[in-house]
Amino acid sequence: MSKSTPPPTPTPPASGQESVWTYPRPPRLEPTRKHIEVIFDGVTIADTRRAWRVLETGHAPVYYVPPEDVRMEYFERTSRRSVCEFKGTATYYTITHGDRIADHAAWAYLHPTPPYAHIAGHIAFYPQQMDACLVDGEPARSQPGSFYGGWITDDIAGPFKGDPPAEDAD
Repeated sequence: MSKSTPPPTPTPPASGQESVWTYPRPPRLEPTRKHIEVIFDGVTIADTRRAWRVLETGHAPVYYVPPEDVRMEYFERTSRRSVCEFKGTATYYTITHGDRIADHAAWAYLHPTPPYAHIAGHIAFYPQQMDACLVDGEPARSQPGSFYGGWITDDIAGPFKGDPPAEDAD
């Protein structure tokens, strides 16, 4: 019989922080006026103050940028798809600039379920594949794990889904 892993113990948020363990499930969608920038191969490929963020229990926020604020000439849709039980089917993009290629580095819900209609066609980015993803000038860190697209900033407290479990202090 295997020992089950206990749920993570949330890190108490400091002043000005929000805990990912207070985010709901199903995820909440909310607009943000924070300045969101994405840089790839030295080029700003996304720049907006009109993003939406998706907040889900245990996950760092995922930012969705309106396509009008994305340099779509560097994007090519791929055949890759995934399904979110809440948002629907995601379509992926490979980003190319010069000799640099980032396969499946961004995604969008072209026809999301009704609760997430505001992000239809908006682009989300895997920060680990970009030079930088900035939130009000602060470089975001990648949520652990190659599956997750969350952006970790100093105003977010974890631990985050994808973090390795804490070791017992024997």
